[in-house]
Amino acid sequence: MKKWSDGASRLRVAVAGGTGYAGAGLVGLLGRHPQVALVQVSSRSQAGRTHRQAYPGSDCDLTMDAEVDATECDVVVAALPAGESALRAAKWLDQGAVVIDVGPDFRLRDQDLYREWYGAEHPAPDLLSRAVLALPELDAAAIAQAALLALPGCFSTAAILGCGPALLDGLAAPDVLVDAKSGISGAGRQAGPEYLFSELGETVRPYSVGGHRHRPEMEQAMSALAHQRCAVTFVPHLVPMTRGIVATCYLSPRSGVSLDEVRAAYRRWYDDQPFVRLCERPPSSKLASGTNYCYLSIDQQGDRLVVCSALDNLGRGASSQAVQVLNQRFSLDATAGLEAAPRWP
Repeated sequence: MKKWSDGASRLRVAVAGGTGYAGAGLVGLLGRHPQVALVQVSSRSQAGRTHRQAYPGSDCDLTMDAEVDATECDVVVAALPAGESALRAAKWLDQGAVVIDVGPDFRLRDQDLYREWYGAEHPAPDLLSRAVLALPELDAAAIAQAALLALPGCFSTAAILGCGPALLDGLAAPDVLVDAKSGISGAGRQAGPEYLFSELGETVRPYSVGGHRHRPEMEQAMSALAHQRCAVTFVPHLVPMTRGIVATCYLSPRSGVSLDEVRAAYRRWYDDQPFVRLCERPPSSKLASGTNYCYLSIDQQGDRLVVCSALDNLGRGASSQAVQVLNQRFSLDATAGLEAAPRWP
């Protein structure tokens, strides 16, 4: 079959792990994408069933296989548990596919960090140097040439977009505090009893106070943006809503830097970006629900800059961001397949 580079009319995409929240979101978005042909969906637990049969609300009639055959597609978008994409990525790459990993396997460039945070040896350490941490607004040049792309985590996306311009332009010290609230869908479809409605209703709970897996991602990315080591203190909280993230980021402006200068820098970086919207008031998570938008506000309290970032953890934090990266990697229309508008209320 023709590869995309041979002039095929549509980019042929496979989704590996199509029955989790992120994978099912990918199936829905790619199935409606005007420049994509969704050709395969895999699921080990649901192999032999159609996606429509296996996932509520799906209109995809593809029968799922246990594994993806990358010889039949141009791109594999993987939404698999930690360690699983890395076991398969080398084969997919050898078969000629570009790999976009929604999971955590290629986010950290240091295999020792991976061992520390995931409690196991990395399954494919030789691939770590090839992977690009793909945040479209801040690393477009690297995305354009990459064969292996790793999406930042949902919290990481909110924090890096929130802090990026201040660090890139040297306007803030490389020491960041991030306080974030997330809906419970971030725990996935196999979550344990601590995520039951009766456990989470009418309460807010901090967790991973001693360290969350997204913190080293934030430090790695923010250090690269600041061109020096950036320390991050990050505490996530679970709140009783299905989806959404609000991250409040605290930065210290460098001497003589005004709030107007900081806001001007954010406008320079983001005004031409279709999926970042700057707000006069702190954004609500509901505004981003079901969309690929990240909403940001920039304020100051005493000697601290306060940047509030809101996005959909299952959309901009996972499936729709993967589609945005795919569009950028293959020079497709930037908003193709991502036209969902904000809804209020």
